[in-house]
Amino acid sequence: MEKYISLQDFEDAATNVLAKPAMEYFRNGATEQQTLAENRLAFRRLRILPKCLMGITGADLRTTILGHEVSMPVGIAPSAMQKTAHHDGEVAIAKAAQAEGTIYTLSTASTCSIEEVASAAPDAIKWFQVYVFRDREVTRKLVMRAEKAGFKALLLTVDTPVFGIIRSDIRNSYAFAEHLKLANFVEYFSKSDNADDDMKDYVGKLFEKTLTWEDVKWLKSITKLPVIAKGILRAEDAVKAAEMGCSGILVSNHGARQLDGLPATIEVLPEVVDALKNYNVEVYMDGGVTTGNDVYKALALGAKMVLVGRPALWGLAVGGQAGVQRTLNILRTELESTVQIAGTPTVADITRDMVRHESSFRKL
Repeated sequence: MEKYISLQDFEDAATNVLAKPAMEYFRNGATEQQTLAENRLAFRRLRILPKCLMGITGADLRTTILGHEVSMPVGIAPSAMQKTAHHDGEVAIAKAAQAEGTIYTLSTASTCSIEEVASAAPDAIKWFQVYVFRDREVTRKLVMRAEKAGFKALLLTVDTPVFGIIRSDIRNSYAFAEHLKLANFVEYFSKSDNADDDMKDYVGKLFEKTLTWEDVKWLKSITKLPVIAKGILRAEDAVKAAEMGCSGILVSNHGARQLDGLPATIEVLPEVVDALKNYNVEVYMDGGVTTGNDVYKALALGAKMVLVGRPALWGLAVGGQAGVQRTLNILRTELESTVQIAGTPTVADITRDMVRHESSFRKL
């Protein structure tokens, strides 16, 4: 794994490992993919302004997330069907997060079950991504299983009344390998020949367009776990989520997979952070992070933690657990370098004045 020295190296290598439909499923975004590109490009328009002669003696990336200490402010975002990338799937990524002392988020649409992941990585800080389904009892049972398995928070996806249009998936007529199952839903189906097709159809029909903020309140009422609203891009929505009792906000555009033409998440992060300054709510972000510099910029603009999705999948595809750990180590090393050169050796030292938009500089 040492030959891979950047996250781009892993993405390039994953292209050679994964079948084209699988690679495009994980990599591509909605329709014209403008937002997919902007998620990365927006970071490039931000500049770091380092402080000099700060007497740096090292770097300390430790922080606390919802009361749990993590080794660095980088966690793993939820992504579906991870066994498509590697036969160990979600278990491998959870074990990598455990080894690196950070947070792993399991998708509802996972190919390893809640219980399998909990058993494989008992000491990891695990979050569970959940939807409020049309059949509330399905959601209730998933939440109860996550609580019993020791998960520490629920990541409620709020930006998916319907699925976005991914043109490559349509062109590829993309279907998952026959041996893969939506592991958290197996109990609902018999061992009939068409059980897998029935399962995917059933889960698709569970999604509910008519959800409102009252449904967030309902979710809060059935669990003792903190709820984090995932998919917030507007300041007023962040405030509503806080008022409904959410403990965290994940600024996210769903990896640019839902609606094209949205802003990059790093662009709206400061507005959301400012809107929540009078609330006891943590703010995280995902989308477009490919370097430790990107992580630094997000922290400077107010994120408590950054979550990465695709980079972990590239590491998984290339090297299983070891590949995921290598991607996390690359981000750790780059962030350690950045905080020291910038003169802000601890996470608490990283303030908004450390970053400015390129437009603020006088044109020569």
